Amino acid sequence: MFKKDVVFLHAPSVYDFRKDTIMFGPISDVVPSSATFEMYPVGITSIADALEQAGFNVQIINLAYQMLRDPKYDVEKVISRLNPRMFAIDLHWLPHAHGSIEVAKIVKKYHPHTPVVFGGLSASYYHEELINYPWVDFVLRGDSTEEPMKQLVLAIRRGMPVNDIPNLTWKTPDGKVRVNPLTHVPDNMDYVSIPSYSYCVRSVFKYANLHNTVPYLKWLNYPITALLTSRGCTQNCSICGGSQAAYKKICNREKPAYRSPKTMVEDILFLQKLGRAPIFILNDFRMAGPAHTEEFLKLLKEADIKNELVFELFFPGDDNFFAKLADAVPKFSLEITLESHLERIRRFNGKFAVPNEVFENTVASAFKYGCRKIDIFFMTGIPKQSYHDAISCVDYCRELLDKFNADKRLCFFVAPLAPFLDPGCLAFENPEKYGYRQFYKTLEEHRQGLTMPSWKYILSYETDSMTRDEIVEATYEAALRLNELKKEYNLIEEQLYRQIDYRIRTARDIIREIDQIMTLSDEKEKKLKLNEIRVKVAQVNKGSLCGEDELTWPITERFASFFSLFKVLVSLFFKEWALFFNRIGFELKERSYSRNQRMAMASNSKNDAAL
Repeated sequence: MFKKDVVFLHAPSVYDFRKDTIMFGPISDVVPSSATFEMYPVGITSIADALEQAGFNVQIINLAYQMLRDPKYDVEKVISRLNPRMFAIDLHWLPHAHGSIEVAKIVKKYHPHTPVVFGGLSASYYHEELINYPWVDFVLRGDSTEEPMKQLVLAIRRGMPVNDIPNLTWKTPDGKVRVNPLTHVPDNMDYVSIPSYSYCVRSVFKYANLHNTVPYLKWLNYPITALLTSRGCTQNCSICGGSQAAYKKICNREKPAYRSPKTMVEDILFLQKLGRAPIFILNDFRMAGPAHTEEFLKLLKEADIKNELVFELFFPGDDNFFAKLADAVPKFSLEITLESHLERIRRFNGKFAVPNEVFENTVASAFKYGCRKIDIFFMTGIPKQSYHDAISCVDYCRELLDKFNADKRLCFFVAPLAPFLDPGCLAFENPEKYGYRQFYKTLEEHRQGLTMPSWKYILSYETDSMTRDEIVEATYEAALRLNELKKEYNLIEEQLYRQIDYRIRTARDIIREIDQIMTLSDEKEKKLKLNEIRVKVAQVNKGSLCGEDELTWPITERFASFFSLFKVLVSLFFKEWALFFNRIGFELKERSYSRNQRMAMASNSKNDAAL
């Protein structure tokens, strides 16, 4: 009844990040998590919830968060005390290639006979290489593994064969690799919440541990939540591992699967009962078409939405769209990854491939209808981009500020395409066409690359327009110029300007210092020198390119009222009890199944003896 069927373990990017001297630099500066990438994929909660609804016991342990939070957190001690029927480890984002494998090693050290299953986009891409590691028993491929996971857990409980479980890569007892067809590709997502916040809250009751499911280090201070509107994409950006081409190759997905407007609004209403922080709507919901868009906006208007909603835009919007959006929700903001101000680069790359005038009209329309903030992201290291192309994005930012009267709702960011070129994207599969030279192609090469001493050496590529050195230098130069521009237009305070300027210049100096250390031939001396600058490296790993608050939206209160929270917690408490009784029924069925199996085996044995 109480034995855990599955324990999900989320590893840090590099397992030994607390010991090694690695300058991750700005590779995570424009995402909520740190360079440890402690934010686990939202799909883990969906799988966990689906398993619990089916009668299994499931726990999530965010090892990366716990290791960041507590320098003395003993991963091996925690894992050694666990005793589930199966361990599950995510390898969704490739920056976890090192940590995830190391955690699998630890699992097998203490639980050599307990199966280990991997999943996620990167695991799916590299499934045949991944399954050959001795610490990996199964890989579940695709973007929707809730049902195959249920079948796998049940098969392990019953000792049944796994030959017919869809999307599964596995090893026979003699070590031969088997690849089952990737046929489980649901065409809609209403069968599950993505992510399942209900599961997260209930797991706090169940396992009496808040920190195991916290998504990233600073979440309790700024509890922003997110909802995924689709799996798959209609866009085909050349460097995106979530593009149409990548999903086709990795997940066998011909078209996106969407969540219905009804279920999305229900989730938004649930989230606002928990907190008042903004809710991030991941992926552009307009991809599903005009009818879907109209219904979603209609239901948003009918609901009593209190939280600010943050929307991603993958293509332009006009007055008609923003008028309806403003009418539907009380507060909204936007995130736009423009990548480059140059139209020729955007056309070639497939990202926001419209004239600048159309993009600027989108910004004007959004402001006209009350948009509170627009985050605009530029990138270094994209196809056909020279050093001058990369740093001149700041000149375009100046043009936008002049055009919109230095409107403080405009927020600009620049970051490198780092640390890796996404496997499965067009540029990864056709590097010559898109002007890339790849240093890492296999999973093991990426895994080893993550242990290099600075993000320059971790970079898996350079382009026909920029070397690794130029990509690094362009990133820091653009960031310095952008910081100057923000101060000039009073977008940031003097103190913050000075802090960012110092951090960028320090980071650039450390990169050069590491370059000098890397020329040393004596490995012991090299390691000693790297250890000497460890404290300085740790400081710049906390973020260097922008201010921490620049990536947030203002909130007056973090959580909902006590009464609202109390009602939600009570309802989830009773739901947990309902699942408990459901598990009783499930266990009784399993015992009956086991008894019937034993009787059948005994009967077969008697028949064999008679014969």
